[in-house]
Amino acid sequence: MNRVADITERLRTAFSTETIEIEDQSHLHAGHAGAAGGGGHYNVTIVSERFVDLDTLARHRLVYQAVEELMHSDIHALSIRAYTPEEI
Repeated sequence: MNRVADITERLRTAFSTETIEIEDQSHLHAGHAGAAGGGGHYNVTIVSERFVDLDTLARHRLVYQAVEELMHSDIHALSIRAYTPEEI
């Protein structure tokens, strides 16, 4: 399974999502220390009811928990935009 598919699957499993969009930005970071170690750079946009009544930090923590195993190998940087359906 490729990295984007793996990230998507983990987020779909962790959240009842309306939207998950993942953009692989790894090619923009060639030569960066994280790229040398094999970790990718990704932008994630996720919309879920689970984010209702949570501040930005709490939302990000939930996303990081969902992909925690990948943070040690496949992900070097993760930019997160986490919204409730009402915020879209």
